[in-house]
Amino acid sequence: MSLFKARDWWSAALGEGEEFDQGCLCVGDVDNSGTGHDKVVVGSYMGMLRIFSPHTHKSSEGGVTDAQLLEVQLQNAIIHVEVGKFVSCSELLHLAVLHPRKLSVYSVSGTAGNVEHGDQYQLKLVYEHNLKRTACNMTYGTFGGVTGHHSLCIQSMDGMLMFFEQDSYSFGRFLPEFLLPGPLVYNSRTDSFLTVSSARQLDSYKYETLAVATEAESRQDPDLPLKTGGKRLMPDWTFVLGEQALELSVPSFSHASSSIFVLGERNFYCLRDNGQIRFMKKLEFNPSCFLPYASVTDGSTNLLLGNHTNMLLIYQDVTLKWAAQLSFVPVAVRVANFPELKGVVVSLSSDGHLLCSYMGTDPSFFTTPKVDAREADYEQVDAEMKKLQKFIREATRTQDILRKPDAEEELTVKASVSSSVDSPSQALIQDVDGLPIPSVTIQVKVKASCVVQSSKLTVGVQPPLAVTQDQFVLEPMGVGSSTVVVFSAFLNGRYPPADLTGDITVSFSSPTGVPRVLQSRFSLPLLLVCVPSSPAKTSKFKITVDTNQPPVNLNAIFPEFSGKSEDKDGNTLALQFLSGAKVTVVASKTSQRYRIQSDSFGDMWLVVKELVQRFDQHFSKLGVKDFKKSFNGPLPLQDYFLSVDHHFQLRVSAQQYQDLLSERAVQFRAIQRRLLTRFKDKTPAPLQNLDTLLDATYSQVIALAEAAEENRALLEEAFVRLRSATHLLVLLLSLLQGLTPEQTAILEATLLPLLQDTPQLGWEESCDAAVSHLLRTCLSWSPKDQATSLAQAGGPVLSLPHDTARLKKHITLLCDRIGKGGRLTLASEANAPVPAQVQNLAAPGGVEPIAEGAGGGEELELPQEATKFIRKKQPSKKVKKDHRGM
Repeated sequence: MSLFKARDWWSAALGEGEEFDQGCLCVGDVDNSGTGHDKVVVGSYMGMLRIFSPHTHKSSEGGVTDAQLLEVQLQNAIIHVEVGKFVSCSELLHLAVLHPRKLSVYSVSGTAGNVEHGDQYQLKLVYEHNLKRTACNMTYGTFGGVTGHHSLCIQSMDGMLMFFEQDSYSFGRFLPEFLLPGPLVYNSRTDSFLTVSSARQLDSYKYETLAVATEAESRQDPDLPLKTGGKRLMPDWTFVLGEQALELSVPSFSHASSSIFVLGERNFYCLRDNGQIRFMKKLEFNPSCFLPYASVTDGSTNLLLGNHTNMLLIYQDVTLKWAAQLSFVPVAVRVANFPELKGVVVSLSSDGHLLCSYMGTDPSFFTTPKVDAREADYEQVDAEMKKLQKFIREATRTQDILRKPDAEEELTVKASVSSSVDSPSQALIQDVDGLPIPSVTIQVKVKASCVVQSSKLTVGVQPPLAVTQDQFVLEPMGVGSSTVVVFSAFLNGRYPPADLTGDITVSFSSPTGVPRVLQSRFSLPLLLVCVPSSPAKTSKFKITVDTNQPPVNLNAIFPEFSGKSEDKDGNTLALQFLSGAKVTVVASKTSQRYRIQSDSFGDMWLVVKELVQRFDQHFSKLGVKDFKKSFNGPLPLQDYFLSVDHHFQLRVSAQQYQDLLSERAVQFRAIQRRLLTRFKDKTPAPLQNLDTLLDATYSQVIALAEAAEENRALLEEAFVRLRSATHLLVLLLSLLQGLTPEQTAILEATLLPLLQDTPQLGWEESCDAAVSHLLRTCLSWSPKDQATSLAQAGGPVLSLPHDTARLKKHITLLCDRIGKGGRLTLASEANAPVPAQVQNLAAPGGVEPIAEGAGGGEELELPQEATKFIRKKQPSKKVKKDHRGM
């Protein structure tokens, strides 16, 4: 049993197929027993009236029957019941029953029985009123301040309030702007009636205002004139709820806390008698009924609140104090006092489940049964412990999170690129300078070796390349099943890419829920970005690659371009990039050299890369194991620096555009403020050409924004061309010095630390920091310089430099040191061992930088802050003195 559950004290099931609602339940001493104990009165839409006096029963037989005092079948449906002093010249309580077209007042009396059946109760009609309009609900109270008896007010379905004083009809009034009836309640403190209109607002009407307003009967016929002397009915105050109200309540148990409670569809409100809100509470559920009752804390009110999740919640103002679970959705709730228990919560469901319950917890009387005392078998206990520990180890091992090297992959991804172009092409741009842009199809096959759920496939290519679809959501796959994904790649810009490789990333969840990521690569063909052309006789940039094997036929190396090549001998191959320069490859007839020439330095990269890779594949198929390729010419650093300067100038222009845009935007807002001040002035002053200045500033802002956007596009193109030039420089340097693949990877990561520029960090400062690090560590001739670089913890913040002179100097120095035998490695002591007396210099405050020897001739520049910081202390002298002392 749950701890937070309403404790059943007494319950009853009222009939079968009957329906009940909010007004069908009331409690009170309806039989005037004089003991002050309440009875429960329940009426149903089927016309059945029941009165109960709940009490606990020791046996289950006759429990409900003993508690039921009266059960009467009335002719009409019962929509509301109330207990009050409804008979004149009598202080006794009577029962008022509201039917759709009738109001009946009954007296309930009991007669002590002389037989075993007990007391007998009778229901006697005192008076009744036949209604001309269909009733909706009613309320009662001491209208007009009259004491000693209660009057009744009935709200009809068409918005008429009908007032009855005991057995006589007083008057009727129509509510203004009425559409549908809402809850109705009487506030005895202010002698006013509260209701919620269809405008979703709470209206308050004083009884005095209702009494002197226009007669309702005079408005039955619109042709009849209004009765003279009547006033138009207007509410004394209104409060906008913004939602329909389910129930109203005006508790009168304490004059200190005079409040009006409103239960809405999503909130409940607490207002003062004058309509000012005290507090409100937003509900996270759909309420069904509520009841305020007295609190032991002064100035606060407790609230019983039922909802459609079978919960009964207790709030003290807006603070939740208790939550109890019911077995049904309550539509009405009351608090009653019975002979054996006070403060019982009486709740009623729509299908007739009547429950008397209380809040609290029941102690658990469960006791652990005694076990048979026996001697423990320690060997058996030890074996069981080892078995359990084995289970625990197997359950907590991390084999499913940390993969084993020889573990089988859950997914295998295989990408195949079509050797021919698509027909028709899927490219977004149909042609560039009259050359059609082709597209190729890539087919990706994903095969599962286990059950795979929630798998997604993402495709990434380098700009300006693009794909028809870059994201795919794969269907769940079983063991051995596979899925095929097809897409096309094409050129989507007016400049060649820096890389023709694409990435495929598959993210999925293993059968145990562990997320996995699998990556694969594919290479796009060269024919995607260039077409065969006629050779160029003169070119601006030339590169020569030497080999140790006889020259080969270029048409055999590039078969996809051989059909349209003009040179049938295979000594010359010319490729025209779709959005770039022409690149010509010439094979020497007498030597083993190949010359690549073009008018664009960066555009040669893809052709040189493809040429070197196809040489390796060609001679590998022929079985040549000692094939070597080299580059003997000087490094084209000056040609490379042209791409660096062009990229840097565009970055400077972007910063200038940003600054100008900021200035013009500040100016534009300042002019707007001045114009707004002029327009708001009661005595407008002349504009003094501010409107003309505003138009001019606006035009400047638009022009600067367009120029900045154009510069951004040029910057993206310049960075791609810079990447191509950098890749070409790295390849030539590796061929020149014979670098290993590991050293080539370090060099490429140093010169290309970023895949794209960002406003916060650009290529120039990132590359300069990476090159400087290599020059101070693995490419430094002096071990003390290496210790000095380790002593510099951090450095200045990377930002756009003033020029590229320092970067060019460091790149030149990098190439020179590699040419003189420097080894590229991530270990700082690669080129010279660090003596023991220098190892302590890695702490902050290091040593004074020492220039390289005369043989090197170069000196690496250090930041001024680092130089000052290093020269502040000279622990090297102390180390020497201590060493001599020892």
